[in-house]
Amino acid sequence: MSFSPNAPAEADALSDADYHALARSLLASIEAQIDRWLQDDVVDIDGARTGGLLEMSFPGGSKIVVNTQPPLQEIWLAARGGGFHYRRVGGRWLDTKTGDEFFAVLSRCASEQAGKTLHFEA
Repeated sequence: MSFSPNAPAEADALSDADYHALARSLLASIEAQIDRWLQDDVVDIDGARTGGLLEMSFPGGSKIVVNTQPPLQEIWLAARGGGFHYRRVGGRWLDTKTGDEFFAVLSRCASEQAGKTLHFEA
């Protein structure tokens, strides 16, 4: 796989157990943020999780899907703005092509699809 100059050079060495724990934590943090927004009436995003897949449905019918990829130890993000693959590098989930951080891209995509500024964080 080739990387751009901004992309991370080498993924963290993770055991399968570490990857699964980190992936579960990432999905749980997204779900917790969605729950807070629903409770505070910020935006109506419906989150549905099945195993390692989290589907977010936005007002207007668009979706964002976050999916774990255990064999590759990656997190995949599919949104209206594109599809992205992330690996754990230096303790952060970074895009394998651009080096962009997962939560920054998720926030950008969610904001575009919700029509208002939304900020996800780990």
